[in-house]
Amino acid sequence: MGEKKHISLKSQIKNNAIALISIIIAITSLSYNTWRNELTEDNRNQRYAAFEILLKINELQQVVFYNHYEKDLQYRGNPRLGWAYVLTIQDLAMVLPDSSVQSVTALKTTWDQYWPTLHEDQASKLAVELGIDGVRQEILSLLSALQ
Repeated sequence: MGEKKHISLKSQIKNNAIALISIIIAITSLSYNTWRNELTEDNRNQRYAAFEILLKINELQQVVFYNHYEKDLQYRGNPRLGWAYVLTIQDLAMVLPDSSVQSVTALKTTWDQYWPTLHEDQASKLAVELGIDGVRQEILSLLSALQ
């Protein structure tokens, strides 16, 4: 009759060490690669949204200037145009960290409060400009911190 060999766990590990090490390296590499790809995608999304927000912030700033200095309430200084920029900025901020979202929410609140008197009141213009500057600084900080 055939004789069965009893191989110990220790000798099996020793005999298959290269295969086990290869599996561990493959799983570790796959995990790291997946994590790094997700981080890269998050950074890419945040970077794109941040640049778009900077563009919209500058367009909102133009609306403020035309509204306040030129008293152009129908075309380039139209508050509804300003609302469109504010809401677009808010939508773009959804992919950003909470600190950026807070500054955008503060800008929306400020715009909501001060747009009716923007064309005639210096304090309203200053409040909106401070909100715009707050978002701008937050976005620039975010961009410099991205990996």
